[in-house]
Amino acid sequence: MTETPLPMPQGELFLLDSPLTGEIRGERSLMAFPFFALSKNAWMKPLAYATPSVSIEVRPSARGVATIYDKEIVLYIASLMASKIDDGDAVSQDFTFTAHDLFSVTGSNHSARSYSRLADALERLQGTQIRTNIEAGGEGEEGFFSWLSEARLQYARSGKKGEKRLKAVKVRLCDWLFRAILRDRQVLDYAHTYFQLGPIERRIYEVARSTCVEGEALEIDLATFRLQIGFQNQLSNFRVAMRQIVAENAIPDYDLQLVEEPEDTENTGKRGRKSTKAKVVIRRRSKVAGQLAMD
Repeated sequence: MTETPLPMPQGELFLLDSPLTGEIRGERSLMAFPFFALSKNAWMKPLAYATPSVSIEVRPSARGVATIYDKEIVLYIASLMASKIDDGDAVSQDFTFTAHDLFSVTGSNHSARSYSRLADALERLQGTQIRTNIEAGGEGEEGFFSWLSEARLQYARSGKKGEKRLKAVKVRLCDWLFRAILRDRQVLDYAHTYFQLGPIERRIYEVARSTCVEGEALEIDLATFRLQIGFQNQLSNFRVAMRQIVAENAIPDYDLQLVEEPEDTENTGKRGRKSTKAKVVIRRRSKVAGQLAMD
């Protein structure tokens, strides 16, 4: 059964925060670090990321870890909040919006399947457990939190058959992310084509956007970059994926290089093959170069 949104009647008991009138924006820490699974299907294994300064642990719900596609909802909410702050409006952790506007902003179709996926995504965002030492708004937290502490789909019955029709989505954003957006103000805009990218390309864009500025390059060894992207398969698989992504040059606003140097002194022990060191170099594409590419 197709569940299409109803127009909001006058005298409704709640006000909508949608439609989003500004840009899609995201909090810098969520761009820089791997909080979401790079999968369209359910990812049932825990995720972990650790450096000397940053630790992240993500535990799955019964439906798995929240994915990079579920993150679209978090970005949409963050964008609504940032727009309200820019307009001088009061903000709270509670947001009410239409699925129709969410799908329009993220480029999803408005099919019954999209509405079903929305319910699953909200459940994963509410059920996934995150623990991190990254402070937000000048405060740290011990223990786990979820991206959404509440998530509800509000329906109405209509017609002779009493079919359910989705009116609005109501969510409560977690304390950690709410503080980060409200107090730290480390919110960056996203390229309009972000939602057209694949999972790995999305993460590469986010890492580049959160760390690179025009005129400065990010140089990082491939193994470390794999961890920051959150790629769960072997390094050799990541190397193959990176070669293809570099060849396609499809990351918005950024140019990538994969620099591979044969290491003559090391032998892998596999039929005499030599190991190969590699690093990734990312530079922000100049506006002039971008304009020439479009012309």
